[in-house]
Amino acid sequence: MKYSHRLTALGTLSYLALQSKALAGPGRIDLVLPVPLHPDRLRERGYNQALLLARECFGDTRVPIAANVLQKDRPTPPQMSLSASARRANLRGVFSVVRPESVRGRNILLVDDVFTTGSTAAACSQVLNQAGAARVEVFTLARAL
Repeated sequence: MKYSHRLTALGTLSYLALQSKALAGPGRIDLVLPVPLHPDRLRERGYNQALLLARECFGDTRVPIAANVLQKDRPTPPQMSLSASARRANLRGVFSVVRPESVRGRNILLVDDVFTTGSTAAACSQVLNQAGAARVEVFTLARAL
């Protein structure tokens, strides 16, 4: 989906994700935040796969999806070829919360496409917690082993 621009499977993937018992686990969610892409990567790819996934999976809920709260401040090389420690270093200080008042005291559901080492989720969660989020849960479509 991400690299081959095959978005036709998104509906099927979200249907399968929504059937998962894992989605029964999250508590009350106040705001859905897709993991952002740097603007250069967004222009290059043409879409943010995490935002598409968030809209597909949570667009029918009453929980707002906010693509303008969390941002990626500088471009980074793709994570897929990096080791776990290189991934963490690659993402250190990369994300920021643009509108902290949007997350303060709120339960956040962070949406990403794939969870590999957890580096992206950890980096985003850290800045959300620093901005005052009450809780951050992570939803991904896949877990890479």
